[in-house]
Amino acid sequence: MIKILTIIGARPQFIKAAALSRAIRNKFSEKISEVIVHTGQHYDDNMSHVFFEEMEIPKEDYNLEVGSSSHGKQTASMISGIEELLLKEKPDCVALYGDTNSTLAGAVAAVKIHIPVAHIEAGLRSFNKSMPEEINRIVCDHCSTLLFSPTKSGYVNLTKEGFSEFSKAPHTADNPKIYHCGDVMYDNAIYFSELAKKKSDILKQYELTPDNYILATIHRDNNTDNPERFASIFLTLNKISILNKLKIVLPLHPRTSKALQSNLKKEVYDAMRSNPNFILMPHASFLEMIVLEKNCMLVCTDSGGVQKESFFFKKPCIILRSETEWVELVECGTAILTDVDEKKIMNAFIQFKNKRNLFFPPIFGDGHASEFICQELVKNFSPT
Repeated sequence: MIKILTIIGARPQFIKAAALSRAIRNKFSEKISEVIVHTGQHYDDNMSHVFFEEMEIPKEDYNLEVGSSSHGKQTASMISGIEELLLKEKPDCVALYGDTNSTLAGAVAAVKIHIPVAHIEAGLRSFNKSMPEEINRIVCDHCSTLLFSPTKSGYVNLTKEGFSEFSKAPHTADNPKIYHCGDVMYDNAIYFSELAKKKSDILKQYELTPDNYILATIHRDNNTDNPERFASIFLTLNKISILNKLKIVLPLHPRTSKALQSNLKKEVYDAMRSNPNFILMPHASFLEMIVLEKNCMLVCTDSGGVQKESFFFKKPCIILRSETEWVELVECGTAILTDVDEKKIMNAFIQFKNKRNLFFPPIFGDGHASEFICQELVKNFSPT
């Protein structure tokens, strides 16, 4: 049996980890044992414990409780705490997800004491190094032994950075193995879709009817922390709502909630709040988000995860960024990059409103990515 140590700390990672934990529990319980470390990067109780319960993730074995801080201080605290646990637990590999500070800390701590890293969601690139997530994902990839890319373009990115398609075992950080394996989030979308329908009454709670509202999410710091960009988003969404008599539903990320008080111009805030069709709601759980995504008219977001979920549920997506790591969505015409430009957002809305027969090709795998990853972990790290 091999031991993997899973490191998670932010909402998307809880959800991604659910897929692998479920595969281990259901099909690999005699071959893989999992130790879960929660860094405490997201310290809001609604952003942590509720997800563990709802996503059927086993309770964490350790919680570092690092909380919110500057990038440097937070990451340093994580590296120190993770290193102690690695020396204590002596896992065969560390499983990391995505591109957060928890990902970066886990990669640095593990590779420096020669514990192999398996990076799930490897190879994604926005090609914008002003985004902290881009730095995190690049560093993690180059510390990893096994790199699992959810898309073909991610796999190609890795080959362009020097990763070999033909490396032979045994694999190490100096001789890594890259895979195009499909997306664990698509595994989750399939698994949790029916459960969400049964468990969540969020449509009834907010008097929402299918295909008659826009789902919006805003959380990236280059949007929330820049008053001009922040105002442009809310002004444009409010304009779309008023002109089209459409509801805007915006679940609030903790960062966005704080920014509404400090960074949004008073006249913009007042105009939004005077519109009864502009609905601000508390941060939505994953199951609630599934219901909102499945039933909306379209999605408007700066979140990489929500872009992808909109695709899973065959909804068009307006991306409030100038670039995306999910280039396939733009290439197949189901998503449009608008940044926060009012004219571009309006044009994208009109385009999607008038074109409802979009094609959503199967670019994220077959719903069994987690099982494939487990197989490869066993194959590469089992004692010979």
